[in-house]
Amino acid sequence: QVQLVESGGGLVQPGGSLRLSCAASRDIFLINAMGWYRQAPGKQRELVATVTRGGSTDYADSVKGRFTISRGNAVNTVYLQMNSLKPEDTAVYYCNQWGPGYNYWGQGTQVTVSS
Repeated sequence: QVQLVESGGGLVQPGGSLRLSCAASRDIFLINAMGWYRQAPGKQRELVATVTRGGSTDYADSVKGRFTISRGNAVNTVYLQMNSLKPEDTAVYYCNQWGPGYNYWGQGTQVTVSS
């Protein structure tokens, strides 16, 4: 069983930055895409950003221009650089990696933006 491990969450003031990391416990082949989702209290989980095997990226409108998704040099590693954070970015952030016959999720990392 593959595990995705997220790190980098925490408490940050509005306007600050955080970098989230996600790594798989073992190599996953034929990945179609990797991405980040988030879920705020009382809300549904929503897409934040994705990057495909070919390198195409997609972002939620609410984070465009502030967040950047990137793949690491190590296989199955993905990052989310978050700048100009706002209180409404507060949520649990989940890593996702999917491909033929599988769809893996991490356990989530809390991001809190507050003064």
